[in-house]
Amino acid sequence: MFKKSVEAKAQQRLSGADRKKLKRTIKERFPAASDSDLDTLIPPKVEVTVSKHPNRVLIYSLEGGLPIFFDVDSRGTTIFPTVYALWKVPHLLPSFILKGGEVSRYVIGGADLMFPGISIDSEGLPEFLAGQPWAVKVPGNPAPIAVGSTCMSSSEALKAGLRGKALKISHHYRDALWESAEGRYVPNAGFLEDVVFEDPSLSTTDAISDHVNNADNQELEVANAIIDDLDDSSSNTKISQQVITDLDNLKVTENVESDKGTAAEDQNTLSVEDVDALLDKCLLQAFYTTMKDKDLPIAGSTLWANHVLPCRPSGTVLDIKKSSHKKLSKWLQSKSTEGLISSKEDKHKKEVMVLSINRKHPVYTSFKPEKQQVEKTEQTVDHPSNETDLNTTMEVIEIYKPSVHVNPIFTSVGADTRQLYTASEASEVVFAYVEKENLVKPTNKSIVVLDAILCDALFKGAIKKGSTYPSEIHKKDLAPTFINRMQAHHQVTRGKESVVRKGGLKAMQIMTERRQGNKKVTKLSGMESFLIDAEPLASELQKKFACSTSVTEMPGKKGYEVLVQGGVIDVLARYLVEQYGIPKKYIEVLDKTARK
Repeated sequence: MFKKSVEAKAQQRLSGADRKKLKRTIKERFPAASDSDLDTLIPPKVEVTVSKHPNRVLIYSLEGGLPIFFDVDSRGTTIFPTVYALWKVPHLLPSFILKGGEVSRYVIGGADLMFPGISIDSEGLPEFLAGQPWAVKVPGNPAPIAVGSTCMSSSEALKAGLRGKALKISHHYRDALWESAEGRYVPNAGFLEDVVFEDPSLSTTDAISDHVNNADNQELEVANAIIDDLDDSSSNTKISQQVITDLDNLKVTENVESDKGTAAEDQNTLSVEDVDALLDKCLLQAFYTTMKDKDLPIAGSTLWANHVLPCRPSGTVLDIKKSSHKKLSKWLQSKSTEGLISSKEDKHKKEVMVLSINRKHPVYTSFKPEKQQVEKTEQTVDHPSNETDLNTTMEVIEIYKPSVHVNPIFTSVGADTRQLYTASEASEVVFAYVEKENLVKPTNKSIVVLDAILCDALFKGAIKKGSTYPSEIHKKDLAPTFINRMQAHHQVTRGKESVVRKGGLKAMQIMTERRQGNKKVTKLSGMESFLIDAEPLASELQKKFACSTSVTEMPGKKGYEVLVQGGVIDVLARYLVEQYGIPKKYIEVLDKTARK
């Protein structure tokens, strides 16, 4: 799908309402995504833009040009994460594991994934339906290399003898979408130019772990042999106890010298009973401190990620697989059986939902929660004190991008054709070319003589066929004519937020209409171009003017319209200038209630 780079038709910043809508779509499309996963993929204070392409594909990108999701048909039903998103949250999609790294050459080369290239473990082929989104991984590397949709269900695949196409690849590492990221990167050293192998750092860690385990086994065999020999002699009880103690001390010393990290892990290793007790402690701590009844019902994965894990003791690794329950769902079901919670399995999401907490249960009432530190929350209270200053600090800059007409001029003076320039910077470029080629008329310093390159840059395609091209131009007309041949862009900056869009900045429109006799209503639209969210603005205007307000999506257009009861057109315009720093030239006022 992204074999060739295609320039976007339009790009705009997502409003607050569209941002929430995107998160809901992602949550519905990918049930495995928790709330913390959504915050990782779409950070709350990071700008999100959407670009529309000629093939109807929508690409959602984070601030800095990092593509995070793409929508194939722009309807939200076929939205996929990019590899950058999967590198942040690898468990967002289930994954097919390739038989080896060499198979990745075909996937990266643009081929679809075939069943003979998939590694199937002893448990057999996992269950899936046709048309589901799946990722592709290389064995030994946790970072996915591609994403696509299944071509058939698992039952159909088994009937076909695991032959044919398994996954239609929509996007993969090193395609045009990956290349489009301004700060493109690879997640680990296993990602090479045209192939992906296992992560070398993980293989090194596994090798060290195997070495330590082998050493431990050898020490155990030696210890057992010595103990057996000592047991044969009943008269050497004290000696046997001393030797065993010495062996234990020797083992600890060797672990510390070989790997301090391994020693720390060995000291913190918990038994199955200890892990079960720690799980129950963290759950009760969460019920007392972070879980409120208004948060219910809650998905088991969300409860685990947002409440249970943050309550674990510092420096402790909480792994459900090392408990007697092995799975999160079984653990929650056991708590439900005990009566501590009530739960229900969601058949659609295939996940346990916690419906209520029995706060009268003896286990709950007898538990004493630990005090939590609140230093971080106290430190962050004073930051948003200058919120009104951020609202009024707004800057609009008209900038321009070199087009095919003027690219030769920029190239000739060594200027980058991919950058954006202000009007004064673009003027410097064209006058640098005039000076370089010595095009100033000797008899009249205010006239520039046009050579073939400069003449084409200024007038090619703009003059009717049959008309004579000018041979010279006045200096005062050179810069405006040159800038007029470039692609207009604009940059809007509000506080720490900044966005660059193609085309000129459209004015915000305020219009008053008459409804039902003498009743008036004031409409405000176009605020998204100035980095203003419609819903917070409507709430603010409701308090400011002591009237009812509402937000509606504009039909046939992208954006929202704020409706304010009453004819407050002049007051509203003045409020936007003073409170939000909108220049007056960017506010278009239209009063349809004025008498003719």
